[in-house]
Amino acid sequence: MKVCIIGNSLTSLALAKGLINREIFVDILRTKKTVPLDSTRTLGISKTNVEFFNKNILNINKILWQINKIEIYSENSNNNKIIEFEDKKKNLFCILQNQKIIEQLSLELKKNKFLKFKKNTNYKNLNKSRYDLIINCDFKHEITNKFFSKKFTKKYNSVAYTTIIDHKKVSHNNIAKQIFTNLGPLAFLPISNKRTSIVYSARIKNHNIELDINNLIRKFNTTYVIEKINKISKFDLKSLNLRKYYFDNILAFGDLLHKIHPLAGQGFNMSIRDIRELLRIIDTKIVLGLPINKSVCFEFQKNTKSKNLIFSEGIDFIYECFNSENKLKSEFIDTTVKFLGKNSLINKYFKKLADVGI
Repeated sequence: MKVCIIGNSLTSLALAKGLINREIFVDILRTKKTVPLDSTRTLGISKTNVEFFNKNILNINKILWQINKIEIYSENSNNNKIIEFEDKKKNLFCILQNQKIIEQLSLELKKNKFLKFKKNTNYKNLNKSRYDLIINCDFKHEITNKFFSKKFTKKYNSVAYTTIIDHKKVSHNNIAKQIFTNLGPLAFLPISNKRTSIVYSARIKNHNIELDINNLIRKFNTTYVIEKINKISKFDLKSLNLRKYYFDNILAFGDLLHKIHPLAGQGFNMSIRDIRELLRIIDTKIVLGLPINKSVCFEFQKNTKSKNLIFSEGIDFIYECFNSENKLKSEFIDTTVKFLGKNSLINKYFKKLADVGI
């Protein structure tokens, strides 16, 4: 069996590692334009997804920072805490830097005999008969425009700012904080006792306006003695859900399938769940002696598309609720969330949803 993966994103590399661990031959066609790794970007990975990743792809425990509590605040309610999630027996999720996991995956892949990195090519020159499956993770590839252009999209008129702050040592820096400010959600995500990642999704109608992110971070920081605010990166925000996941034996994957608002830190978690399902389908086919062909794509779409759409819409609904409340200067949503958060069953349900998805 042989699989072609188009693009060398984080999801591409993780999927490739999962496949070669099953002794499936994989060709990765590198993205034509190599974008330098952004050291300010971080990922949140749920406990269940960490366990799956360690067992089926690569052990990443050494580069993880564990989070055992999440606190949610609202500027609209005088920066008071409106809800918290905690599990005293387990960690809720982990944070790691994109750069570190990409470097670790790349190192493992380069020395594996089942994988080859190749130069990207257009659809016409792609030798399709060589591959049982072609998995496209490249937004800019010709295949994307040819077969995967129909999608549901939404622009948030928002810009995400990311950076990492260096601060004086905090002995137990394991609490993630999210503040729903009047401009959008601001997250403080610890990555060590001396460093914390910042993700600020600010609503800006005029993208030429430059926010003073340094002062905004200091304004809402109540925990750290900041020594340095590192380089700030930014990118526009939008949500996306693809209408059809495959064409023949070509499967769209990763961010091509779904992009969501980063407020819940669920983007890469959704991709890991997709990898889990795709590998499960392939494993079942192999055990039953069935061919690996376009039927894999059909089953994958059938099993994941509706779940991904519902989950994406749920994240969007949460964002819009707090967004509308801030515009109206109302505390109704804050009060309701605070009330619901005190219910142990509802609190437990939301923690499970964030961990394993729908």
